[in-house]
Amino acid sequence: MTSGRVTVYFAALLARTEDGWEASDTELDDVETLSDLSDLAREASVDDDTVLVYIEQEDAWFGVVRVDGEEDPRIYVSDAAAAARSSYGEILLTDELLGRDPGDDDVADLDSLDLDGTEDGEPENEADDDDEDDVGVTAKGETVPSGPIGDREVLTDLGVNEKELLALDSTDALGEIAERLGAAEVLETVR
Repeated sequence: MTSGRVTVYFAALLARTEDGWEASDTELDDVETLSDLSDLAREASVDDDTVLVYIEQEDAWFGVVRVDGEEDPRIYVSDAAAAARSSYGEILLTDELLGRDPGDDDVADLDSLDLDGTEDGEPENEADDDDEDDVGVTAKGETVPSGPIGDREVLTDLGVNEKELLALDSTDALGEIAERLGAAEVLETVR
């Protein structure tokens, strides 16, 4: 049985041009990997200039992916644990971002798996419940720490320094970022 709660996502592209920023909302239905997301951003780019991909899950987390021409994308996620519980968030949580060696997809041996969340059939200790909020688990069963992760200077040269980025609230982070970039009006057209 489900709670009936619908998860609301918003995704937008902000492409830098000679005349300022252009905004477009985007569907992520066909995006399965970070490479797909980067390609989507490059398609929106004008003369290989900067494109920001912004993804947010209502009041839970947001992510910014910066694509500059053919350079590798730069990624910032406001809360890795919350993003890990989201299919779109998992796209951003790459092995590199999480500090893992690519290809470490080895499945843990069965003796080390905690399949029912208890040890020897005993209920979990209540103190352990507090730890649940500190980590997320990806679809692959990998644990992810809570809190910000990624390139905290992804927007520094655009007017949003690390301290300001870390202080953004997930409820309207995109609006605040767009305001600082001078793109608030164009963003409103796609919201």
